[in-house]
Amino acid sequence: MKELVEVIAKALVKNPEQVNVNETNDNAGTVYELHVAPEDMGKIIGKQGRIAKAIRTVVKAAATRENKRVMVEIL
Repeated sequence: MKELVEVIAKALVKNPEQVNVNETNDNAGTVYELHVAPEDMGKIIGKQGRIAKAIRTVVKAAATRENKRVMVEIL
């Protein structure tokens, strides 16, 4: 999952070397924290959050196939 988030994010931003994904586990499942350069934040979020929502949807669909619960946070 971590690689999936990283590949999607790197394809969208101008500075792919500054993309960083941290994985943490809690009671609700796995949380992936996506860090990008400040100037790329708009590209990751998109208009009205559409791209961010699409990233979350793709990751949740992949996690559902593995019977896991995941969340993606964009920081």
